Amino acid sequence: MAQDEGRFGRITDIRSCWAPKGIRPIVPRHGARTFVSVYAAVSMAPGKMTSLIMPYASTAMMNPLLDEVPTDFKEYFVIMLVQEAGWHKSRGLKIHKNIRPIPQPSQIPELNPVGHLWEELGKKYLPDKAYTSHRGVEMALGKGLRNLHADPNKISSMTGFGFSFVNLS
Repeated sequence: MAQDEGRFGRITDIRSCWAPKGIRPIVPRHGARTFVSVYAAVSMAPGKMTSLIMPYASTAMMNPLLDEVPTDFKEYFVIMLVQEAGWHKSRGLKIHKNIRPIPQPSQIPELNPVGHLWEELGKKYLPDKAYTSHRGVEMALGKGLRNLHADPNKISSMTGFGFSFVNLS
């Protein structure tokens, strides 16, 4: 499995878009800079995942994901690729006996397959929208995550690419 957390929020990221000649597209924008975090653990080949929307990223917020994974993958011993964030190495992290976290080399975070889920959520469920509260962001993320959970083939195609680690030291 691979695990990552993505940060989504009320800051508007304006993207280019098509409009007929002579028409200037209008996209809402605001300067709120508040965020929520989405935690996900993905088993790439079968396209199965566990995800949670949490208020922020920390050890306390990662522990519920680590409590959920053994329930969702109870028939497996889980080897979980994790990045080297402080909360991934914290002594307060509750690692269940059927999970073994393996740190991903810090020089190549873009190789974490879960990052492709964040691109999907950002492009399809949160683009060019100005939310007045976290509730709107959470609702859009929830819809996107439910759609991903329901489509294992899509998850597998987005995250199931092959790669190997090279010793960069």
